[in-house]
Amino acid sequence: MEESHTIETAVGKLAVRVEGDHEGAATVLWPSLFMSGRSFDRFLTFLTPQRRVVVIDGPGHGASGDPGHRYSTADCAQAAGQILDRLAIRGPVDWVGNAWGGHVGLAFAAARPTRCRSLVMLGTPMAALSSAERGRTYLLLAIYQLLGPIEIVLSGVTNVLLSAHTRVHDLEAVDLVRASLRQADRRMLSNAVKSVSLDRADATGLLPKIGMPTLIVTGRDHAGFTPDQATAAARLVRHGEVAVIPDAAYLVPLEAPETTAAAVSDFWIRSTADRPTDDAGPARLEL
Repeated sequence: MEESHTIETAVGKLAVRVEGDHEGAATVLWPSLFMSGRSFDRFLTFLTPQRRVVVIDGPGHGASGDPGHRYSTADCAQAAGQILDRLAIRGPVDWVGNAWGGHVGLAFAAARPTRCRSLVMLGTPMAALSSAERGRTYLLLAIYQLLGPIEIVLSGVTNVLLSAHTRVHDLEAVDLVRASLRQADRRMLSNAVKSVSLDRADATGLLPKIGMPTLIVTGRDHAGFTPDQATAAARLVRHGEVAVIPDAAYLVPLEAPETTAAAVSDFWIRSTADRPTDDAGPARLEL
């Protein structure tokens, strides 16, 4: 069963989709910048149905509005708490966030540890944008604001979010990314890029504050968050693990949904078992 909601939050009216077993474990999904919750659809088909899944379109994405001014990752985490309150989900949730969604989940888990049972970050770089990344983003944003989603913008964003393998062999994924850009509200998407990408701070300092089981996943072809960088991040988390997904970049739940879902499901099983000692280091799974 699927329910759709529009919920007023600290970052505007957000579109929320609720699927699955309402008596099951609650799972929150927050997608990447440029993408709506539909980017998780493939991933969801491989998860157990015995879960209550809450899929949130971030501000300025999908059917969501925005607050009409700049907002922060912490504001988005506050909005997630407001959505859970509105849906009467009081117990701790399993958070799964892709890129931007991972940043929001990290902020949510750090600020509200009793409301987060486990944290999964998919393709979520910890560092702020480098000078080169900021330069490319400013250029593409300026073109987008002036001319809209023309080809240089579509290809520029697609080439970052998707691996070369996906761009050649999965045209449906390519079409979804390009359609998301074409359908977005230009003002709201620009505000999102400025708020949560260009203005994003280094998130590394939050990692030692995370006490719940945490899985950090990255695509093997993710130039902005390499497997070694993901492993280094997991070392800062008390109960951190790493999974590396082949032939994928930022959008691992879209590019490799079955492999990603298997890694997440296995992690959920392990997270309920005995935890490793703090000095064991993060387990790294190459898939």
